[in-house]
Amino acid sequence: MEEKTTHAEDRGPGCFFCETMRPFFERCWSDATSDHFRNSRVEFLKGIRSLIDARIARLSQEHQKGTRVTVE
Repeated sequence: MEEKTTHAEDRGPGCFFCETMRPFFERCWSDATSDHFRNSRVEFLKGIRSLIDARIARLSQEHQKGTRVTVE
């Protein structure tokens, strides 16, 4: 079977973000800014995790099927 390889020049123009915006942001942002956005992504994912954990806890609870009532 023939293995296909592509070179960067064979693919044509790349993604606008990858080719233009990412290098621009990497040059303009300071290390403190990069750290801030990295921490922001981590905190966002922790928030999603807490929502999932709460839902799992709610679904894992054993619900009381009913109560006994004495009839006179």
